[in-house]
Amino acid sequence: MKTPQPVASNERVLLVGVGLKRPSHGPGLGAAEYERERLEELGELARSAGAEVAAAVVQMREGLDPATLVGRGKLDEIRAEALTHGAPVVVFDRNLTPGQQRNIEKALDCRVIDRTQLILDIFARHARTREGMLQVELSQLNYMLPRLAGRGVELSRLGGGIGTRGPGEQKLETDRRRIRDRIKHVRDEIELVRSRRRVQRNARRDVPLPSAALVGYTNAGKSTLFNALTHADVLTSPRMFATLDPTVRAVELPSGHRALLSDTVGFIRDLPPGLIAAFRATLEEAEEAALILHVTDVSSAAHTEQDAEVVKILGELGLSDRPRIHVFNKGDKLAADEVASFGNGAGVLVSALRGTGLEELLARIDAALPGEGLVRMQIELPLEDGRTLALLHERGHVFASELRNARMWVDAEVPQSLAGQLQPASSRGRRR
Repeated sequence: MKTPQPVASNERVLLVGVGLKRPSHGPGLGAAEYERERLEELGELARSAGAEVAAAVVQMREGLDPATLVGRGKLDEIRAEALTHGAPVVVFDRNLTPGQQRNIEKALDCRVIDRTQLILDIFARHARTREGMLQVELSQLNYMLPRLAGRGVELSRLGGGIGTRGPGEQKLETDRRRIRDRIKHVRDEIELVRSRRRVQRNARRDVPLPSAALVGYTNAGKSTLFNALTHADVLTSPRMFATLDPTVRAVELPSGHRALLSDTVGFIRDLPPGLIAAFRATLEEAEEAALILHVTDVSSAAHTEQDAEVVKILGELGLSDRPRIHVFNKGDKLAADEVASFGNGAGVLVSALRGTGLEELLARIDAALPGEGLVRMQIELPLEDGRTLALLHERGHVFASELRNARMWVDAEVPQSLAGQLQPASSRGRRR
């Protein structure tokens, strides 16, 4: 069973923002300004899903209406706006309950999409790996299951009272059973993929390298920074959630040591717990990392609120106590008098696009990552053992090598963990 795509390419949509006059987001932007910023973000999400934003409506309320979120009167205004602008889809910047979604669709007589469904659509477009696609499908199925009743012609409608039971109810239960069976199958497939990923991580542990993970709000420039530090060619895009699948590359540190750097999915406010769990593929890399690089877009007026959201999600992942470096990205967009307020010891101001500040960032990473002592060793290898020779060059520093008695003699300095694997009886050295 395929989940219907909520937004078609170039489909016109009307955005609806609902703000509270006494917001709970903490200090920073005022209530109205905060809601406008949220609506701009919703517009970026809609465009990332391929939609064309026709117009936007904002309502500030004392509290949310439990039945329709905005109240019956506002629904009439929203319907008129959708008709005026020719928008067959209305996108709400809130997560709607199944009951709210049914009531709003009935009142507006058009398709209604909430924030979660829009994000799921973007995830479905951008996932490339097997696990990413499975996780998207699992999230979509879990989202759709409680919304089967009353979804219109594509799914059964469950009524109540005389004349509504029988075949209709049986069809609905069939749909539910099929979705539950598919959920179980997808979960089994995901566990199989995860077991393979565990094998890959265990293989990396056999040749241990310290690791760091880039985390941050979506569109903070993590992938651009990742490419700048590792000389990789990961997709970069102004669209939100352009990076979903995990990418790991080695980075050369000023000390000559190497470390692993991983690029992860961007966070966003009001991300449901189910979606956080859905992308454990990328977040597992953060959970394994010895160091977190929290990337902030300092050019955003809402970067304080965005940082708070990132910190909250890191706490939900159990990473609050992990060593962290705050990276203030997009410094090239700051005015000269603003530069002084960033990177004052608490973080590093960089421009991943221009390549400025990267030397200082690498030095901070080098100092923060757990290091290991180096061992100067001389070792003899069979000529056919090219793998070990390549490992010496990759992870250590080779001072000299020469052919002796049909064997390769190598003088090198390597990390202690590697030295323990390389025939200790054939080496002699001193630690430093």
